[in-house]
Amino acid sequence: MKRYLEETIQAICGCVRFDSSLAEPEAGMPFGRGAADCLAYFLSLAEEMGFETHNYDNYVGEVVFGTGEPFAVLAHLDVVPAGHGWETDPFSPVIRDGKIYGRGTMDDKGPAVAALFAMKALKDEGFVPGKTIKLIVGCNEECGWACIEHYKKVASLPETGFSPDANFPVIYAEKGICHVRADFPVKEGLFTAFSGGERVNMVCDRCTAVPAACDHVRAEALGLRVEGNALISVGKSAHGSTPEEGVNAILPLLRYFDDASVARIVSCLFDDAYGLKALKDETGSLTLSPDVVSYENGALSFLIDIRYPATLPLAAVTEKLDLFGVPYEIVSHQAPLFHDKDSTLIRTLCGVYNEFTGRREPPIAIGGGTYARALKNGAAFGPEVEGEEVTIHQANEYVTVERVLLMLNVYKTALERLTKA
Repeated sequence: MKRYLEETIQAICGCVRFDSSLAEPEAGMPFGRGAADCLAYFLSLAEEMGFETHNYDNYVGEVVFGTGEPFAVLAHLDVVPAGHGWETDPFSPVIRDGKIYGRGTMDDKGPAVAALFAMKALKDEGFVPGKTIKLIVGCNEECGWACIEHYKKVASLPETGFSPDANFPVIYAEKGICHVRADFPVKEGLFTAFSGGERVNMVCDRCTAVPAACDHVRAEALGLRVEGNALISVGKSAHGSTPEEGVNAILPLLRYFDDASVARIVSCLFDDAYGLKALKDETGSLTLSPDVVSYENGALSFLIDIRYPATLPLAAVTEKLDLFGVPYEIVSHQAPLFHDKDSTLIRTLCGVYNEFTGRREPPIAIGGGTYARALKNGAAFGPEVEGEEVTIHQANEYVTVERVLLMLNVYKTALERLTKA
């Protein structure tokens, strides 16, 4: 597979050059021009390889290889906003010290391109799949999955497959995902503005407030910057499913305001006064990340990312939220995914990864949510590895050249074994 490595790297860089984060829709471009242009570029790569392709109204694209029962590889080309703190231009890829830097290199343009070149390698070898491999690339995974809903309307979604959008060795379970809006009333006159965060699934890395009066000593003690009449808190972004990997910029700014109404917010959302984070099972503990905040109508309104244990019902979460005693609504919800670790799909994918790495790792559970949930029999498969630096949804996101080569090998072999005649 090394002979495909350089082409794969260049194609990843080509995809990264498009800012495919959610933007204002244009005619025929439901998620903005960047996403549509990136999809067109990706499908053009596949067409040059001789594959049949379909562009379903710039919602989602498809690369088809073979005939028979369909088998899905579900990836996405949209990305979260770049955020702050980059050392390079996030949409001008840089290759340095064996790493490819750019937004989407790991989540999920790099894996999507690796899957495409894995299919090319099989095709070049004369492999004739006994199933129809459908590499489906969405353009709205990060913000609602409208791409997958559209695909279901205009095409036929396979029942089985994998999504290269999480961790190795393979994911047998994904926690439930609940995005909640909660409105906390605050004392009048504390501030005239308070806002922070870009997406509900990104830890807030910058938050700003305009206090009624500025205490410079207190601000400095809390690590806040004073710019004119505004206080600014700078944190570190991370994926909403792993808030411990980031530093939430909202908390220091809340702590600045010495008032019972604000202290209540800290107690509920950061100190876990009502035991939400105590909910756990074999797939891990509940995570809670208040990632977006705004001030309106005398209340601080939060968008909160909650990932709850896969064997628990949503009611276990709402029972705790009720104790907050404030108005809230569930903005979106995805039920958990849970598979038998000994199923053919899980055993095959796990076995391929361990074969190429020489490891003996078991299937794992994650808090992230992938397209695998859209399938009756789906699993997430790579590209992250436990114990390595996590940069998805963060500044300076990168994928190593070594990881690209591993993806080429494991995705090619997995597809060969799972679709052979």
